[in-house]
Amino acid sequence: MQRAALFRGGDGQMAAGDLGELLVPYMPTIRVPKSGDRVYKTECAFSYDSPDSEGGLYVCMNTFLGFGREHIERHYRKTGQCVYLHLKRHVIEKVPGASGGALPKRRNAKLFLDLEANYDLNSEDFEYEDEAKLIIFPDHYEISLPNIEELPALVTIACDALLSAKSPYRKQEPDSWEEELQASKHAKTLVQLDNGVRIPPSGWKCSKCDLRENLWLNLTDGSVLCGRWFFDGSGGNGHALEHYKETGYPLAVKLGTITPDGADVYSFDEEEPVLDPHIAKHLAHFGIDMLQMQVTENGLRDNDIKPRVSEWEVIQEAGVKLKPMYGPGYTGIKNLGNSCYLNAVMQAIFSIPEFQRAYVGNLPRIFDYSPLDPTQDFNTQMAKLGHGLLSGQYSKPPMKSELIEQVMKEEHKSQRNGISPRMFKAFISKGHPEFSSNRQQDAQEFFLHLINLVERNPVGSENPSDVFRFLVEERTQCCQSRKVRYTERVDYIMQLPVAMEAATNKDELIAYELKRREAEAARRPPPELVRAKIPFSACLQAFSEPSNVEDFWSSALQAKSAGVKTSRFASFPEYLVVQIKKFTFGLDWIPKKLDVSIDMPDFLDISHLRARGLQPGEEELPDIAPPIVIPDDPKALDIDESSVMQLAEMGFPLEACRKAVYYTGNLGAEVAFNWIIAHMEEPDFAEPLVIPAFGEVASSGAAALGAVGLDNQPPEEMVAIIISMGFQRNLAIQALKATNNNLERALEWIFSHPDLEEESEPVLDTMDMENNANANILADTGSEGPRIKDGPGRYELFGFISHMGTSTMSGHYVCHLKKEGRWVIYNDLRVCASERPPKDLGYIYFYHRIPS
Repeated sequence: MQRAALFRGGDGQMAAGDLGELLVPYMPTIRVPKSGDRVYKTECAFSYDSPDSEGGLYVCMNTFLGFGREHIERHYRKTGQCVYLHLKRHVIEKVPGASGGALPKRRNAKLFLDLEANYDLNSEDFEYEDEAKLIIFPDHYEISLPNIEELPALVTIACDALLSAKSPYRKQEPDSWEEELQASKHAKTLVQLDNGVRIPPSGWKCSKCDLRENLWLNLTDGSVLCGRWFFDGSGGNGHALEHYKETGYPLAVKLGTITPDGADVYSFDEEEPVLDPHIAKHLAHFGIDMLQMQVTENGLRDNDIKPRVSEWEVIQEAGVKLKPMYGPGYTGIKNLGNSCYLNAVMQAIFSIPEFQRAYVGNLPRIFDYSPLDPTQDFNTQMAKLGHGLLSGQYSKPPMKSELIEQVMKEEHKSQRNGISPRMFKAFISKGHPEFSSNRQQDAQEFFLHLINLVERNPVGSENPSDVFRFLVEERTQCCQSRKVRYTERVDYIMQLPVAMEAATNKDELIAYELKRREAEAARRPPPELVRAKIPFSACLQAFSEPSNVEDFWSSALQAKSAGVKTSRFASFPEYLVVQIKKFTFGLDWIPKKLDVSIDMPDFLDISHLRARGLQPGEEELPDIAPPIVIPDDPKALDIDESSVMQLAEMGFPLEACRKAVYYTGNLGAEVAFNWIIAHMEEPDFAEPLVIPAFGEVASSGAAALGAVGLDNQPPEEMVAIIISMGFQRNLAIQALKATNNNLERALEWIFSHPDLEEESEPVLDTMDMENNANANILADTGSEGPRIKDGPGRYELFGFISHMGTSTMSGHYVCHLKKEGRWVIYNDLRVCASERPPKDLGYIYFYHRIPS
C-alpha cells in the first residue's frame, strides 16, 4: 500500500505544490459543510465504529457520512468518492509526573468536540491524543493534519468546518432528545446557604401552594417549590421560577428523579436542563444521600423501607450480585436520556429468530443495496442495530490484568462495550411528536410504531412482523333483538385487563392504605408496601367476558340499543405479545399506574379462546348502515364525552378525540376511531376543535361534509364515514364520485351495486398506517386476506419488559429474556445473568408457540 510519504522530499516534507497537484483531480468532489448539513464524524453509518475504534472512522468529504474500516470500501465503490477525513483517538499512558485532572487531557482540543470521553479509564493515568488525516482512495495516500500552509485553501476550510461541526443529533427544540445536556456554569461555584435545612425522604409539598407534584428543590437554600404548568394539565404554579426571580438562586433539582445515576437539574439562569457534576455534594448539603435514592411514587426512599418490596429494587434485582454476561446476544444499549423503552423493545425484538434472519441474516444484501444515505434507510439501520447486538463485537469480557499491563506499556486499546443507538433513534422517531422528544414513552406504543415501520419497509420475501399478527373475531349482539354481527380485525398485541376486584389479599390492602394515609398525615416514612396480588386466571377471564358497546346502533331495530361485544382469536400468532393494562386514567384525566403482582405463567394455553364464527341458531343483524346525522347548525351538536374518553385511553390527543367524535356525528368510538386514523397526518390533527359557523368551509382536518375537493376527489370525511361502515375505500370513492359527493345517495348507490362490492379488492392506504396506535388496520391485504401464521394456542414465556414508575410519562424500563436455558436481565448497558426474574411485575410479555 502506497503512502503519502512516497511523495515527500528529502527534508521529510511534501512540497506545497506537490500537495496541491495531488488534490487537484478531487477538488470538485470536496465540499465545505453548510448550515443544515449533517456531519457524521462520531459514528459509522453501517456499524458502531467510531474514532475510538481500532480502525478509526473515515468521513466522506462530499457526503459527510462516516464509515468504519470494514465499510469504507463499499462507499468508495458505490459513489466513486475518493477523499476522506480519517479520525482516530488514541488513549495513551501519561508520562510520570504529568499533571492530572478531572477529565483526560486532550492534546488536540479542537478535534472531536462531540466525541464522548471513555469514563472507564482512570483520568490520572491516561490521556487522549486525537489524530486526523486526509486519505485518498483507492491507493490510500495519507496527508497528516493540520497542514494549513501546504493544503489548498478549499481543502483547509473544508477540513476545519468538518472538524468543528456540531453533532448531527442536535436540534433547535430544547426538549429534543438529541440535545445533549451541558454542565451548568453555576455548578462548580454554587453557593449553598448553611441554614440547617434537611429534606425528608417523602411527604414534600410546595411551600407556597401545598402542591405535591412537580416539585423542585432549590440547591442554594433548600426551598421546595412547584414547577411550571404544562399544556397537558400537569405541572404547577411556577413558584420555583418566581423564587429564582426574587433571589437569583440558579439551580434546582426535581424531587422524585434522584437516583444513584443522577437527577434532573434545571438552570433558571441558563433557561435549560443542565448537568451538575457536583450533584452528590449539593444534595448531601441537605441531608440527601443520592447513592441510596430511588424514584418512587411518593418520592425519595428511606432506609427504613425494606428494599425487597420496592418496585425499582425488585425489577432491577438490586442487592443481588449479578454476573455480567458477554458475547453475541449479550450486548447492552446506552440510555440516551429516557430512551430505555426503545432499548427494552429492541432487545426483545432481536431475540426472535425471524427478525435475526430478516436483518442480520440479510445484512450483506441490505448494506450493498442501501441508498446513498444509509442513515435514512430503515432496513439498513435495523440491520446495523441487529448486528451490533448479536455479533458480540461490542460485548467483550474485560482482559486479564497481566494482559492489560502488557498493552499499557505501549498504548491502551480501550474496551468498548455496548452500543449507542443515536442514529437508529434519530431515524425511527423522525417526525413523531412523542418518540422524537426527550420524554419517557410507552413501550407498547413504541412496539406498535416499530411494527408499522417494519410493515412499510419490506425486506426479503417474508415480513418478520408476520410472527406477531393475528386475527380477532368480534361478535356484537343486540340485546333486544338478540341478533349478532361477526367482524374480523388484525391485531399484534393481546391486551389483558387487570382484574383488581379479584385481588387475593384485599384485607392487607385495606390495612396498608390506612397506615399509608396516617403516615402521610404525620409526615412519617410510608409503611412497607403491600402490592395487590391478582390471579392471572382472573385477568384472562376478564378478557373473555362480554363488554358493553357504547352508543350501539342496531340495524335490526333501526335505532340505538344496548349491545355487547366479545372478542376471540380467529387465528393464533407465532409469537404472542401480552400487555397487562396497568396504565389507566384517573378522574382528573391524569395517567396513573396500577401497582400489582400477577402470577404470569411460564406455559400458557389459550386454545379455549379460539373463535367459532356464526353458530347454529344465531341470526345475523341486517346489513344496513346507520343514518348519517348532519345537523343544520353544527354548533348544536353535543360531543359524547364517553366516546372521547375511550379514544383518549388509546393514547390519542384529547382535542383530536373531541374532533373525531364531533365530525362523525356521535356515532360512537369505533366510527370516530376510523376518522382519527384517516386524519393523523394532518398538521392540525391535535389542534383544538373549532366549530365553523353555518355555511363556512371547515379546515382540512375537519372538512365540511359537503365540500368538493379541488382534485375532484371526494372529501376524506365522507370516505372515512363510509369506510367505518365496513365498505372498502375504493368502493366508497367510486360511490361518492357517482353521486356528486352526496353521502346519502352514495350509500344507496353502494347497496344497489352489490356486485361491485364483491369484485372490489381491498386497498391499503399507507398514510392510514403511518401512526396507527392500535395497529388494527391491515398492513398488507389482498385477495387472500392478511398474512397470518395460524397454529395451536399453546405458548411458552421467553421474555418480558417491566416498567418502574407511576406512569408511562416517567420511570424506567428493563427487559428480561430467557437465553440458553437461563434468564438474563438487560438494563440499558448492563447485561447480567438474572437471579430472581420478577415475572409477576412485568408490563409486556413475549410468548413463543410450542410446536405440536
